[in-house]
Amino acid sequence: MQYKQFGKTGVKVSLLGFGAMRLPTIGQDASQIDEEKAIEMIRYAIDHGVNYVDTAYPYHGGNSEKVVGKALQNGYREKVFLATKSPVWAVEKHEDFERFLDEQLAKLQTDHIDMYLMHALNKERWEKIKALKFWQFVDKAKASGKIKFIGFSFHDKYPIFKEIIDGYDGWEFCQIQLNYMDINYQAGLRGLKYAASKDLAIVIMEPLKGGKLARLPKKVQNVLEKSGKDWSAVEWSLRWLGNFPEVSVILSGMSTLEQVKQNIDIMDKIVPNSLSEKDMEIFEKLRKALESFAVINCTECGYCMPCPNGVDIPANFRNYNETVMFEDWEGGRGTYKWFQSQKIAASFCIQCGECLSKCPQKLDIPNLLKKVNAELVNL
Repeated sequence: MQYKQFGKTGVKVSLLGFGAMRLPTIGQDASQIDEEKAIEMIRYAIDHGVNYVDTAYPYHGGNSEKVVGKALQNGYREKVFLATKSPVWAVEKHEDFERFLDEQLAKLQTDHIDMYLMHALNKERWEKIKALKFWQFVDKAKASGKIKFIGFSFHDKYPIFKEIIDGYDGWEFCQIQLNYMDINYQAGLRGLKYAASKDLAIVIMEPLKGGKLARLPKKVQNVLEKSGKDWSAVEWSLRWLGNFPEVSVILSGMSTLEQVKQNIDIMDKIVPNSLSEKDMEIFEKLRKALESFAVINCTECGYCMPCPNGVDIPANFRNYNETVMFEDWEGGRGTYKWFQSQKIAASFCIQCGECLSKCPQKLDIPNLLKKVNAELVNL
């Protein structure tokens, strides 16, 4: 297993991090974790060098932390850096920060969290935790030994990412979504470089884009077949990330013991700055091949936003394009269902046309949203 310096903290972490968001379940209910299998997987990973375990308050309907806590009994807690996250969307007053932390400590059966994150920060949540003086909670929790290092996970645009990093001197690490298809999405590669310039450790989530990059459609498989390498689609994806010396941990949400074994084997081989120019050309060909199947020519510039009816226009177009790119209709419809629950789905468009004059690409946005809804709605 490869180990990396975790920013300015002085500790070393395994390049592979165990993400406890996609643990094996019993049936279709995500909250019903198959504890025996999950514990076996987590302990196998630790026994083979993984020392970073990541969970969060809402994962698996609140049960992920409980199962991780059970897995870390019998001496395993002392072998890992444990990461979990504050559910900032549920924090209503300053005291809630500590209330949730204490609840998490109990579920995880531990007296401290090594890496504690403000979960899924965006512009709105950043303003919220600042107003609630989150730094006072952090100082108190560190002084009491309940948490060791403080960071945040992120879901918004790069300027907000930079604002958050610059807005608090205490950050020690961050967690961002990154893979070879998302180089300009959210924090992107710019965010990776900027966080590293501030001496922050960088934890990567969604290295396989929710599994999409592990199941490349046949229409682009020939790009890898012509590469001359026997690497799997998963290995190509993980090698791309591991090639960046700025990356501290690559989280993988593993659902089977076989996936754990596969990822450990791959991570044993990864060395920063080891990919050749020819290898990097393969990634560029893959990216262009997949992007060529995009149906809607949206550049996600955001000029059409905000929509007066709350529709997240770029997100709907992105989800639809990726559904077509990866031939993942089940995943696309699942994401669209979540959009509906958040009232940002294309179905909330009332065809007012306010966005039409704002789009540099001259897209017929109202009719395209109608198309997205018709093809992604769960009937």
